[in-house]
Amino acid sequence: MSLTADVKAELITVRDPRPTARVAELTSLLRFSGGLHSIANRVAVEAELDSDTLARRTARDLVELYGVRPELVHVQGSGARNGSHYAVRVIEGGETLARQTGLLDQRRRPVRGLPNKLTTGSRADLAAVWRGAFLAAGTLSEPGRSAALEITCPSSEAAMALVGAAHRLGIAGKAREVRGVPRVVVREGEAIRAALAAMGAVRAAAEWDQMRQRREVRAGVNRLVNFDDANLRRSAQAAVAACARVERALEILGDEVPEHLRQAGELRLAHRDASLDELGHHADPPLTKDAVAGRIRRLLAMADKKAEADGVPGTDAAVPAGLED
Repeated sequence: MSLTADVKAELITVRDPRPTARVAELTSLLRFSGGLHSIANRVAVEAELDSDTLARRTARDLVELYGVRPELVHVQGSGARNGSHYAVRVIEGGETLARQTGLLDQRRRPVRGLPNKLTTGSRADLAAVWRGAFLAAGTLSEPGRSAALEITCPSSEAAMALVGAAHRLGIAGKAREVRGVPRVVVREGEAIRAALAAMGAVRAAAEWDQMRQRREVRAGVNRLVNFDDANLRRSAQAAVAACARVERALEILGDEVPEHLRQAGELRLAHRDASLDELGHHADPPLTKDAVAGRIRRLLAMADKKAEADGVPGTDAAVPAGLED
């Protein structure tokens, strides 16, 4: 199963016994899954849902809360909507149900956002609003750079109402349009975990957070490995370039090279991968790394000065192509 299906499967089992929370969840689900339609000049309430289990639970809630008997229809996918889905329709008594749920106002006008009584309710009611919206039109992607919990909204007003409910729950959600379709998006990892937990998907929240932490650990390890690889590569390139310059310096100076500088140069060539500190330990008598570095620096400077005077290539000319930096 996908993460989205896992979350919805858990949310379907959440049953808040408080009447206001049950009404908030059902109303939100109806608003985000279809809402109002006109059939034979009559107002009908219809929800298009992606599972038989959710459709049956929605139908049962309509019976228990409002005493209406909805029609359940299995619809084969076509056009823009792939896969089959399930429609829960209330035609007989649809207008009364729309008024009772707040989907129609007192002037028989469709409510563009969410009924005010839902967005100003208790935390349990706000959580139920989010639960209904996610069951109707929510998706959850895997942790990572593009991780997101998204809910597709029927209107920008509905999106703003959902964002307001999220903020009252302490969840950072944003409303945005993607290809002309309003959405509410939660992106920050901790906010996604909090949103799942608030809706009641406690198990999914814990599992998602574990996945996120594992991804972060792996990413950290990969960054360290890549960093170490890069450092090793740079060190190896620097050693090759240094040895090439020292060889050229000894060649340019020949017998003119001072003995202490010759020893430093030969030490460098004898231990090509050693650090300056290690080279100092190999010297007889031992030298500090600053003393070794200073002698090699003077060796190269002396050779470059002589090369310039003689009109021949200096020590830099010996460095292989691509290692000049």
